[in-house]
Amino acid sequence: MAVVYMKGDPNKVMPEFLPALYGSVYKLKFDLKKKGIEFKVDKLRARWPNAHLVPKDEWLGICGLPIPENTTSVPQKAPGIEIKIEQWDYGTVAQILHIGPYSEEHATVERLHKFITDSGYEIAGVHEEEYLTRPEAKVQKTIIRYPIKKK
Repeated sequence: MAVVYMKGDPNKVMPEFLPALYGSVYKLKFDLKKKGIEFKVDKLRARWPNAHLVPKDEWLGICGLPIPENTTSVPQKAPGIEIKIEQWDYGTVAQILHIGPYSEEHATVERLHKFITDSGYEIAGVHEEEYLTRPEAKVQKTIIRYPIKKK
């Protein structure tokens, strides 16, 4: 994954940091295309390790875009905003589709938490979201995901 770290209210920091992330990944895509290697830029994912645990303006966000596995570096497109490479490992996960505004996710998250607990599992990692639509879409769709393990 090509990732960018940011801190603050997602509504304020994402517009600042996402152009750097997308710029780097699209530059990588075009550099690889010149070498005859094709890859499609996938949906944005974000991890929010401390969401709802601290005030929103202190949230830590880690936004990522999948890149080819053998990538060793990504172009840096925005001065002062570092794009890193990380391996995002997945094991067993529980996920749910949220349809509606991001501001109304809480009930969906609570339903997923209850399902995890009722199924004999516990959350084993951080809150992750995969954005299936753009923020300005008429109907927003987001996959909410947690790594889980047996209790």
